[in-house]
Amino acid sequence: MSDFLPTGIQLTYLVAASLFILGLKKLGSPATARNGNVIAAVGMLLAIVATMLDQHVLNYEMIVLGLAIGSVIGAIAAYKVQMTEMPQMVGLLNGLGGAASALVAVAEFWRLLGNSQPIPLDVNISMLLDVLIGGVTFTGSFLAFAKLQGLISGSPITFPFQQPFNLLLLGTYVLGSAYLIVTPDSLPIFLAVVAVSLVLGVMFVIPIGGGDMPVVISLLNSLSGIAAAAAGFVVMNNMLIIAGALVGASGIILTEIMCKAMNRSLFSVLFSAFGTAGAAGGGAGSAAIDQTVRSIDPEEGAMMLGYARSVVIVPGYGMAVAQAQHSVRELSDQLERMGVDVKYAIHPVAGRMPGHMNVLLAEANVPYTQLYDMDDINPQFEQADVALVIGANDVVNPAARSDTNSPIYGMPILEVDRAKQTIVIKRGMSTGFAGVDNELFYKDKTTMLFGSAKDMVSKLVSEVKQL
Repeated sequence: MSDFLPTGIQLTYLVAASLFILGLKKLGSPATARNGNVIAAVGMLLAIVATMLDQHVLNYEMIVLGLAIGSVIGAIAAYKVQMTEMPQMVGLLNGLGGAASALVAVAEFWRLLGNSQPIPLDVNISMLLDVLIGGVTFTGSFLAFAKLQGLISGSPITFPFQQPFNLLLLGTYVLGSAYLIVTPDSLPIFLAVVAVSLVLGVMFVIPIGGGDMPVVISLLNSLSGIAAAAAGFVVMNNMLIIAGALVGASGIILTEIMCKAMNRSLFSVLFSAFGTAGAAGGGAGSAAIDQTVRSIDPEEGAMMLGYARSVVIVPGYGMAVAQAQHSVRELSDQLERMGVDVKYAIHPVAGRMPGHMNVLLAEANVPYTQLYDMDDINPQFEQADVALVIGANDVVNPAARSDTNSPIYGMPILEVDRAKQTIVIKRGMSTGFAGVDNELFYKDKTTMLFGSAKDMVSKLVSEVKQL
């Protein structure tokens, strides 16, 4: 039995890894995402059970206590956290994942130091990488949470000589790590590099604005996976290495998709402080500011929607803030009863995390078949009678297509201006994250419905019912 146990554990890890891969595959589509989540969860359960049977586990009581506490916290969070707060939740989970991985390295260093055992070079390097990536992920994710939650300003925070200071911190970490490779039993230096990694996480996120959070969250998610893989090398656990590598790779791929959706490089997202006043000079803002807009009331908007043959709804961050997804679903249902063909256009970076709009609409039980990504829906706007934009701004700005001086020029957008009529629900005429005025608002075919998204959509529902 003792000879079979290690082999059985590794075979179980192989099955768990296969379930992870299958789960990730199914997470690529809204229609199969729920099943993918369940499959991946089963894989994780198998991995945990197999690890609990490992002969290196020394204290089952503490593990069971941790599982119990974590399960209670997770269950409460699942019931209490609103779907509109998912970006903050994801940020916290990324941070906790990074912290857990970094603590594995700290604990292993402490154990080897206490046992007066020599630290192998490969383990030492893995620990130092784990501390760096895990520490950056921990503090960076919690700062992202604070920005999304409104605890601190969501605008980019910059100061003179910021990048040289960051390079100084990174150089300090490299020098400290080099010292530890030569003299691996220096506890003060090890604690110093841990502290530097935590500061680097803060400096990594503070110059990034709220509009870039989809990229930041996906990148931090990737880093949490890489940190887990590094922790796997520290404790020599194959399952941790595989799971971390899968999360790291998928996060990097998603980050690249997000950057392409904004037509910006990852370097620009992380270091350009995009969205500050300096970034918005010129472009669409000055050209359109003197033009006029046409405002309508909910009754007029209801008539345009109710007598249309096809309507494309474009949700944005304003819908998330107002928690209007249920009202939007009610409007969609009412229009369908009247014979209107309703579709939803989803931009990859709409909201504050990857798939933010998909999550909110799924909560409102919007059919997956009505959700269209940008590439699929753009050719259909010309046949749409009405495009209803709810709280979206930069992702529907035609300046990205036509104004070479605009900061968002070249960014792929939802081409709502090609619809026969466009209704924009918005609180006011404020600019989006890019800080430029939206040409769409001044188009002849565009009408503005000013007010809270939830309030205006509810009024549209009432008016449509009276048609």
